[in-house]
Parts: sequence; structure tokens; C-alpha cells
Amino acid sequence: MGGEVSSFSAAGRRVFENLIEIGELKPDESILEVGCGIGRTAVPLTRFLDKGTYEGFDIVPMSIGWCQHKITPKHPNFHFRLANVHNEGYNPNGKLSASEYRFPYGDGSFDFVFLVSVFTHMIPEDVEHYLSEISRVLRKGGRCLITYHLLNQESKRLLDSGSRDYELEDIRGPCTSMKLENPTEYANAYEEKYVKTIYLDTGLEIVEPVHYGWWVGRGGNLRFGQDIILARKK
Repeated sequence: MGGEVSSFSAAGRRVFENLIEIGELKPDESILEVGCGIGRTAVPLTRFLDKGTYEGFDIVPMSIGWCQHKITPKHPNFHFRLANVHNEGYNPNGKLSASEYRFPYGDGSFDFVFLVSVFTHMIPEDVEHYLSEISRVLRKGGRCLITYHLLNQESKRLLDSGSRDYELEDIRGPCTSMKLENPTEYANAYEEKYVKTIYLDTGLEIVEPVHYGWWVGRGGNLRFGQDIILARKK
């Protein structure tokens, strides 16, 4: 159990560091985390966000319940909501598909929105809708930081070389499902050109460079396992 807690804390700190270093997050900003889970990143943010506000939502009832009972009472500027989105594994009682879900916040509500390992488990129409919603709830000049598995010339070459034990399966347009080391676990990879087109269509301007991760066996001093895109609302 101790090792699991340590790993959980380390992962949260790593995301937090990227929010600061790449996203230039400020302690007085209004933040939305899409797919907040059990507060992995919210916890380190409680020690940073002294004058700002945090909103998080997730589709897993147990995760949201834990955050509401363990985080909000000590940090009243942190709020958590359950999204009424259907998922067979995580929220079978949800009524809406992800492509139908409207974020429960007004236009231009946030300075910063972030998602970690969310789009890696979503299909194209859902990703497109969520990016549109992210753009809607961001203020002009606001930023979003999102992680992906991006398919480009380099990542495809590394995958073909067997640098990681991934099998590409189930190609659906710009989205390819990957079988991971655990045969029951899947994640989605997206063509980088397709992703950049959605950003353009939704009024989000990518801040170069894209920060590529080590998920395909890249070496060097990389920031994160997945690829990170930072963008600004035009």
C-alpha cells in the first residue's frame, strides 16, 4: 500500500510540475480539470492555488465522492462534480454520451483547463466535442494543457521498430487503439495532424513546441510519458 501511495503522489507531483513549467500556471487563476479522478493532481494544487479556484469533474462516482469529502472541506476553493456521462466500466448509470455532455460551467469561466490521460481513452467525436467545450469555457487568452498519444513520423517509426510492446489495432479514421502490455488494457493514439486541425477549428492556438513523451520509447530527459500540447484561446 505504501508503494501505491508513493507512486500516486509522485504522479500527481509530476503533472503539477508540468502545469507550472509548461502551462505557466499562476496561484490566482481559475482552473478546470477534466477527468480529475481521485484528486491526484488536485492534492498538490491545494498547496499552490491560494488565491485562485479549482473545479474538477469526473465520471466515476466513487472518485468524486472521495474528493468532495476529503478535499473540499479543508479547501473550500476546490469543488468537484460528477459528470452524467455513460461508460460501461466506470459509470454505467450515466445518461449521456461524451459527445452530448455540456460542461456545467458558463462561457469564459476559466483561465486554465487541463486533462491528463483522458483523450487517450476517448473516440474522435468525443474528443472533438470536448475540445469545443474547452474552448467555450476558456477566457480569451486562457490556456489548456492536454496529454495525448500522438502519431507522427517519429512515433510510428519507433512503434514499428518494436521500441515498446504496443500492438496497433482497430484503426478508426485518425484514431488507432493500442493494446498495451496488459492484454486487457487499451489506449487510443491520434494522428498529430488531425489533432492540430481540431485545435484550429475550435479557436485554440497551439503553443509550440509540442512536448513529446516517452510512451513510444523515446530517450532523453523528457517531461512526461504522454505527449503534451499547450494551447491558448484566441
